[in-house]
Amino acid sequence: MESGLITPSADLKRAPSLAHSVLAVVGTALLICVGFAIFKVRVEVLLIAATALLGCLAKGLGVPWKEMQAGMLKSIHKGMPALLIVMVVGALVGSWLASGTIPMITYYGLGLISPRMFLVTASLAAGIVSLLTGTGYGTIGTVGVAFMGIAHGLGIAPGPAAGALVAGAYLGDKISPFAGNANFAVGVVHANIYDHIRHCLWTTVPAFALGLAVYAFAGGYAAGGSGSSLADAEALRQVLARSFVFSPWLLLPVAITLWLSAGSRPVLPGMLLSTAVATALAVLVQHVPLVSALNILITGPEAHTGSALVDKLLGQGGIDKMMHVTLIAICAFAFSGLLQKAGLLEPLVARLSRFTTTPGRLVGATVSSCLVVEFMTGAAYVTILLPAELLAPSYRRLGLAGKNLTRAIGDSGIVGVPLIPWSIAGAFMSGALGVPVSAYAPWAVFCYAGILFTLAAGFTGLTMAPLKNDDETQPGS
Repeated sequence: MESGLITPSADLKRAPSLAHSVLAVVGTALLICVGFAIFKVRVEVLLIAATALLGCLAKGLGVPWKEMQAGMLKSIHKGMPALLIVMVVGALVGSWLASGTIPMITYYGLGLISPRMFLVTASLAAGIVSLLTGTGYGTIGTVGVAFMGIAHGLGIAPGPAAGALVAGAYLGDKISPFAGNANFAVGVVHANIYDHIRHCLWTTVPAFALGLAVYAFAGGYAAGGSGSSLADAEALRQVLARSFVFSPWLLLPVAITLWLSAGSRPVLPGMLLSTAVATALAVLVQHVPLVSALNILITGPEAHTGSALVDKLLGQGGIDKMMHVTLIAICAFAFSGLLQKAGLLEPLVARLSRFTTTPGRLVGATVSSCLVVEFMTGAAYVTILLPAELLAPSYRRLGLAGKNLTRAIGDSGIVGVPLIPWSIAGAFMSGALGVPVSAYAPWAVFCYAGILFTLAAGFTGLTMAPLKNDDETQPGS
């Protein structure tokens, strides 16, 4: 993904003031919160309305329409790699369903996983896969969909199940050496990826462990205490066994995805290869007609098994079902580009940096900046980029290593984006898992618990690494 902020327009009649920043933040927050939470207006409409209001404010500051348009288009261009992955994940899910890969994983998972330990198992499994692949999208679109099928079969409440999966999926986005977000963060700060990962463990391990503890404690609640869950699971397994031919070959798409990702190869080509192999398996193993198998990549499979639950599980995937996510993302990126082109966030973030006279205040300013930016833009790369570029000099001024900054951004920015309903991550997770963000967000403990641990590190000074080298890209910095 292209780096660098979208610079404010050179045609500004006057620089935005703190009042302009507050007006933009508060106005957008009220519009989205009231419209989305109370009146149930679609997020796309609210983002377009917020962009229009922002355009009026930018016009008052002297930004011409051509500059506004350039900012919006550049922001959309920066987000295109993520949008391409989202669309390919739609095809990937459809092919894995048609081939029998996800149904087979669901079948055996129903026989191995107990309802009480489902949340713990799901979060751990998603975490392992995301560490190997470096993509939360790919993890949720494949393993996540399979585990949601298991959750339905075991009678697990969808909110806790989806929350545990999202938390696990974002473990890799934060500390996998193959993760785009983690590499983007260290690239902006000019730090070393492996130093970043080791330093993040001080807050990541307790935050993830806290989530697992919550899932272990809440296992009985999530399962609903239904004595019929095992009988339902067995009925679901029987339907899957009648509907698909199971074979070890069906694990080939999974093996390809993990092997290519673990080799630090580009994510998109690996997903396309896995999709092609799964499509071939759908034809050769499940005897799906070739034309139908190819169309499934766009529309997703249609199931008529006689079981509403199985039909719901199998009726996912396809690029078509990801287009609403793409629409939300384009609206969010356009809003973000206009926000940056008018320079409306800089006064607010700069005011926060004035109070960064101690490590605790500096970490607090980093967390606050990330929360403001991710709420305003819903874009992970802006949430990483803006606080990193504006606050990196303050870390050096206090003699702190850049990996302290990337850790704070990871704890409060990278993993928090899927909790924003109008973000591309939130829209994708919700669409792929079939659960509203508001239902899974409280259960995605890892996605917000890290804030507590990173603030504790900042204010106590524990694990705050001093600056050792001017060139922090060198290992051991």
